[in-house]
Amino acid sequence: MRAVDTNVLVYAHRVDASHHEKARRLVVEMAEGKEPWAVPWPCFYEFVRVVTHPRIFRDPSTVEDAFHDVRVLLSSPTLQCLGETQRHEQVLAEVIRETPVVGNTVHDLHIAVLLREHGVTEIVTGDTDFHRFKGLRVTNPFKN
Repeated sequence: MRAVDTNVLVYAHRVDASHHEKARRLVVEMAEGKEPWAVPWPCFYEFVRVVTHPRIFRDPSTVEDAFHDVRVLLSSPTLQCLGETQRHEQVLAEVIRETPVVGNTVHDLHIAVLLREHGVTEIVTGDTDFHRFKGLRVTNPFKN
């Protein structure tokens, strides 16, 4: 199963984003497709944080518009939202032993742990930092 990272959601939402068309097509295909796909809950929160941030966008999205997009994605029958399980601490310890992280990469660690907890082996993202996590295939749909 594939998971979608925050940046893909941001690009799909923001028509002024450089990868908007490609990201929107990808998200629509997954949301309307028959294959299961996933979004970690923290990515939804980060998506809302980014698209509504006035220092990131001159004309930021409203919270209502951002949550509307989240609700549309949540209505996809093939979407699995990934959150912590009872194994979270155990999996976190495993991933930290394999890949020490600090600072800003802790958020990526959280996402990587959630993916492993749920058996997700691929993340679709433009973020190269995920290459550091063992057993996770990183697919960048924005590479030319």
